[in-house]
Amino acid sequence: MTKILDKINNPQDLKKLTISEMEGLSDEIKELIIKKINTIGGHIGPNLGFAEPTIAMHYVFNSPEDKFIFDVSHQCYTHKVLTGRKDGFTDEDKYLKYSGYTNPEESEHDYFVIGHTSTSVSLAVGAAKARDLTNSKGNVIAVIGDGSLSGGEAFEGFNNAAVLNSNIIIIVNDNEMSIAENQGGLYNNLRLLRETNGTCENNVFKAMGFEYFYVEEGNNISKLIEVFEKVRNTTSPTVVHIHTLKGKGLKVAEENKEMFHWILPGTLDEKPETPAAPQETYASLTTDYILKKKNDGAPVIAITAATPGAVGFDKNFRNLMGTQYCDVGIAEEHAVGFISGVAKNGGKPIFSVLSSFIQRTYDQLSQDLALNNSPATILVNWGGISPADMTHLGSFDIPLISNIPNIVYLAPVNKEEYLKMLDWSVKQNEHPVVIRVPFANVVSSGIEDNTDYSQLNKFKVESEGKDIAIIAVGTFFELGKKVKAEIKNKLNIDATLINPHFISGLDEELLNSLKANHKLVITLEDGILDGGFGQKISSYYGDSDMKVLNFGAKKEFTDRVPMDELLKRYHLTPELIVGDVEKII
Repeated sequence: MTKILDKINNPQDLKKLTISEMEGLSDEIKELIIKKINTIGGHIGPNLGFAEPTIAMHYVFNSPEDKFIFDVSHQCYTHKVLTGRKDGFTDEDKYLKYSGYTNPEESEHDYFVIGHTSTSVSLAVGAAKARDLTNSKGNVIAVIGDGSLSGGEAFEGFNNAAVLNSNIIIIVNDNEMSIAENQGGLYNNLRLLRETNGTCENNVFKAMGFEYFYVEEGNNISKLIEVFEKVRNTTSPTVVHIHTLKGKGLKVAEENKEMFHWILPGTLDEKPETPAAPQETYASLTTDYILKKKNDGAPVIAITAATPGAVGFDKNFRNLMGTQYCDVGIAEEHAVGFISGVAKNGGKPIFSVLSSFIQRTYDQLSQDLALNNSPATILVNWGGISPADMTHLGSFDIPLISNIPNIVYLAPVNKEEYLKMLDWSVKQNEHPVVIRVPFANVVSSGIEDNTDYSQLNKFKVESEGKDIAIIAVGTFFELGKKVKAEIKNKLNIDATLINPHFISGLDEELLNSLKANHKLVITLEDGILDGGFGQKISSYYGDSDMKVLNFGAKKEFTDRVPMDELLKRYHLTPELIVGDVEKII
């Protein structure tokens, strides 16, 4: 039996279909999406929930003359299928051919590389302004949803878009969710708009000056087409508010929206009746610690910016924390200002965030937090070199954070160090402290950590040798031990191995002492080298005879590059590192 998708090779083919055929096409595409994501992992809820709106958009508008700009773009799979990339969904051997996000290198139908949130409206305003300046044609359509309205840039974009006095169409994909439940006052108005079928007097979009249309059945292709036809070629800023169902077409995703925002490979496969015993993770260590502090009466508050599951703040933890848990929505900048205010007034905030998203907060880290020396705690998760998509790399946080004055940035090697650093950070009142949570399985030394972290920038010599010193940061300490063994094996040198603990400062006394009986210092860090920890060591030794080799990542955007390939590219294996050492000595 011929499938409808067989007829679709570009968006123009879609325009030949009937409504019934488009509904069938939606079902076919969803089957492909479910199979692909269950095989390689990815964002399943957003992609399933936005299939019908994407079909309606391509039916009414004329991409690429009409520009589609997706917020986050983790709902772009149907768009990719319709724009000449269906082989990446029908052929299992090509599942990794295309990114999980929009990418202009793949297709002229993708306008931006986008993977972070709350950006689409700002980008669309710029694209629309350029169209007007150059007397060009075409609609500019921004899609924003999955809680992205809570991000500061979204407000800024809407504010500017409202006075554009030209064509811009903003599709607000209201699925009542972020990753977890939506948070914040804005969503009260969206709920009121849903309850009144878009007719209530209090309308945030109309108040800003937008033309406004509401579609209650946001997964109904016919009704979507009807409204999109009305707003096509509009000459004024327009909002189309559509009420969709996240995960539509997959019952388990519809019923468990938070859990099925993003899934690992094999999640939908049949599971054994007896689940495996829960493993201890750095996330569980964190939540156990925070709950104990709360139960002990400490004014501790756990904060996330709409990524609770990713940092281990599950529903049980959130319920147990009660009012001492806060999800600020997709608003990392606000989160940093918020924790500075909490800390300044006697509270003990712990903000847990992903490395890729802490990048959004540089000004707040510098001005709101560090300049005021507010003793808040930030936990940076998922930091390190990885095979991730270019939009979600975690290798930039060390240069970003460690070069801001007053911030103490710590890198634990094991469970004991992590818990000691966390406890010290929460109890002290002198510094803003950031801890790079190991992105690895829990490692335990079995020995209590007695380090006094109030003595800033004191490195720990784990084993003393001569000629060569290895300074290995955080999760790369295990690599440091292997390099030490390889140096002993190949060069017959017993190298000194150092755990620096601190990423944001140098132990000048220790570094000076190494000059007496060492000729070479090796630094190992799980991030980019430019502006990072190792370069601080190189700079310190710049006026001396000490040679320094820095090992880490190059300053580049990598895109789904296998980890083995990255380790070879950056010479991050014991054999390659010792090979470089041999050339020096």
